[in-house]
Amino acid sequence: MHPLDKEVGVSVIISDSTLRDGNHAIRHQLSVKQISGYAAAAEKAGIDIVEVGHGNGLGGSSSLLGHSAVSDRDVLEAARAQLVRSLLGVHFIPGLGKSADIAMALETGVDVVRVASHCTEANITARFIEQTKNAGKTAYGVLMMAHMASPEKLLEQAQLMEHYGADGVIIMDSAGYSSPDMVRERIRLLAQHLNIHVGFHGHNNLSVAVANTLVAVEEGASIVDGCIQGFGAGAGNTQLEPLVAILERSGVAMSPSFERIFELVQDAGKLLQPATPHIQISNIASGLYGLFSGYVPHVQRAASKFGVNEFELYKRLADRKLVAGQEDVIVEEASRLATDDILNKMTTACDTVEDLEVSLMSAHR
Repeated sequence: MHPLDKEVGVSVIISDSTLRDGNHAIRHQLSVKQISGYAAAAEKAGIDIVEVGHGNGLGGSSSLLGHSAVSDRDVLEAARAQLVRSLLGVHFIPGLGKSADIAMALETGVDVVRVASHCTEANITARFIEQTKNAGKTAYGVLMMAHMASPEKLLEQAQLMEHYGADGVIIMDSAGYSSPDMVRERIRLLAQHLNIHVGFHGHNNLSVAVANTLVAVEEGASIVDGCIQGFGAGAGNTQLEPLVAILERSGVAMSPSFERIFELVQDAGKLLQPATPHIQISNIASGLYGLFSGYVPHVQRAASKFGVNEFELYKRLADRKLVAGQEDVIVEEASRLATDDILNKMTTACDTVEDLEVSLMSAHR
């Protein structure tokens, strides 16, 4: 049984990703003071699960993804000390994190481990879900980049996670690509065929994260993710304030009330100083082409370094069906695009094949 299932009258569990996904927004530089302060405020507000850590989860701190200002252990200990009713959660991607990272997290007092994979690779989560369950803790399976799989394929993958022992499966719209109709179809199918919790994690690239989450609840999702002021990767996550407001108005039973969320926002403003989310054109482009929200700064740096068109780079990466964790491919594709641009310019400038051959020879000297 999920630890929160015994609470009478709660139909939707609120999982707050501010201290994890929000870390993306500031290059993983949240401090111990900020983590401790926000965790205390989230506890006071009645948040069900407070998710904490590097933006990419346990073991994510690296040169490729960005180094955290604080170690995983220190982050978790700071939050754990402030949480009483609220559960402490972590995000874990096999390959970035290792079994030892989960062991450390469980030792530190983590209650919920969210074991994530690309939406078609649930098989890699088995031993980590089992590790968490064997320790007597709650395990969620997470299917990232969920727009890249059909509803039927997502159900197949979610059923694998259920078979491994997961207490719930979270559908993650990592790219902010999904429309309400897409979410409705996927959540409905999972809710109809799974015997565990179904959840939804949205990103706001196309400005429909709250609408998508509301639809998910209508179709049976019992776990929903959000961040204060949308503080998250790219264009931000589902904004917790309007989400709680509309769920409350719709009569959905939750632990936090909008009044308590109002107080949490005031505390967060002092502690985190998150900028009100602004959906930049780059975030819209990544959402439109179905690319992981956290890729925008990587794409922008690569486009600048190689002197190529940023939006052409988004298109090329979309054609390659890039998924989270493939940052090296961004540099590779930017380099190829730069080479293609040079060849195109040389071809345009040359009247004959002979002229082109001469130009190519000169370029390689």
